[in-house]
Amino acid sequence: MTDPSPDSPLRPEHGSLLTQNARTKRRNAAEKRFKYYGMAAVGVGLLALVVLLVSILGNGLSAFRQTHITVEIALPADTLDPGGNRDIDDIKKVFTFGYAPLIQAALVAKVDALNARPDGMSDREIGALISKQAAATVRDHVLANPDAIGTTHRFRLLANGRIDGYFKGRVTMDTAERDGNVTPAQLRVADALKDDGALTTGLNPRFITAPDASDQRPEAAGLGVAILGSLYVMVIVLVLALPIGVAASIYLEEFAPKNRWTDLIEVNISNLAAVPSIVFGILGLAIFINFAGLPQSAPIVGGLVLTLMTLPTIIIATRASLKSVPPSIRSAALGVGASKMQSVFHHVLPLAAPGILTGTIIGLAQALGETAPLLLIGMVAFVREYPDAPPEGFFDPATALPVQIYNWTQRADPAFVERASGAIIVLLVFLVAMNTVAVLLRRRFERRW
Repeated sequence: MTDPSPDSPLRPEHGSLLTQNARTKRRNAAEKRFKYYGMAAVGVGLLALVVLLVSILGNGLSAFRQTHITVEIALPADTLDPGGNRDIDDIKKVFTFGYAPLIQAALVAKVDALNARPDGMSDREIGALISKQAAATVRDHVLANPDAIGTTHRFRLLANGRIDGYFKGRVTMDTAERDGNVTPAQLRVADALKDDGALTTGLNPRFITAPDASDQRPEAAGLGVAILGSLYVMVIVLVLALPIGVAASIYLEEFAPKNRWTDLIEVNISNLAAVPSIVFGILGLAIFINFAGLPQSAPIVGGLVLTLMTLPTIIIATRASLKSVPPSIRSAALGVGASKMQSVFHHVLPLAAPGILTGTIIGLAQALGETAPLLLIGMVAFVREYPDAPPEGFFDPATALPVQIYNWTQRADPAFVERASGAIIVLLVFLVAMNTVAVLLRRRFERRW
């Protein structure tokens, strides 16, 4: 048995083990400081997350509410159906320009009935309280119900974006004096309509279902096409990336010989995982659009590009899951007469399934939030028409949630900033849901040995 070292606390001159010496106190103090540093780092991270969420929620939650004005609109037959035969083709010849005066006249009559018209306010200024989308809304109703022509019908129409912003706190009387799109007099008329019950602010489900709108109608813009486009892109990525990634991982980890070629492949897979996403967008533009001739702004191109970007993530996660299975599982299966393929697919793969599913969903969540590759392949285009059902819809023009967010942040009207924050909330909900599914699947299929 060797004697304790000169610095050992076991030597008699260092005193009892129950009494801390100076060296032990310094070591304990350093450990405590490191603990505090870690807690501070976690606190700063949580604080930054809270600030980010408060900012997004504060700006975006109002996008899920919308202001509407209810008016009684007369639908005269001599204007909307001059032929009087209720032929849809003839009724379609009356464009939205023919409906706008009817809407304006109805709102002017309502304001005058309330005796709420300020001195000097024109009929046109009163009509501007209602969104320019209203004419299309009334026209669509007439085309769907030709029998409504010749009657007076009650419509609940979108209010102008500035009026909507006034009741959400985004516009005030002071800012209206300096705003060329709204006046304080119009805001006072809106207050009178609200007191009468004709103007209300409530939930806005069309923010989720409606397509995008032009710069002149921010109050009508929605995420319908973007959500559907993101869904189509994710379906393509899942169908292509999961089987290819898992098959490549199984071959490299279980069957491939260990030589310079497999080493080169593994290095390249690791390098691809670190390549900036915009490089994949350039690759997709060159190969899938310029060479293969696939249509721009189509989910099929976006799905192929994001598949290339997601494959390295899935392969790395799958290989890590396969490596985590103890070698004894393989040896036991081979020892009782199973073939190499049987040992992999009957024993190793089921045990690695939780990690594979987790890696796949995390890869899909990463692809869902990508913007740069989709910008390069043209998915930033203004698209109002919904894509058809698959498989034809995979080749129709569409956009995606992150691209729609980018698009709205580039527009000047403050209402689009509100909608961009609301779209971020929707995107975060999808990402949180996907990560929650990953955790639940991992716990559901996890096996212990």
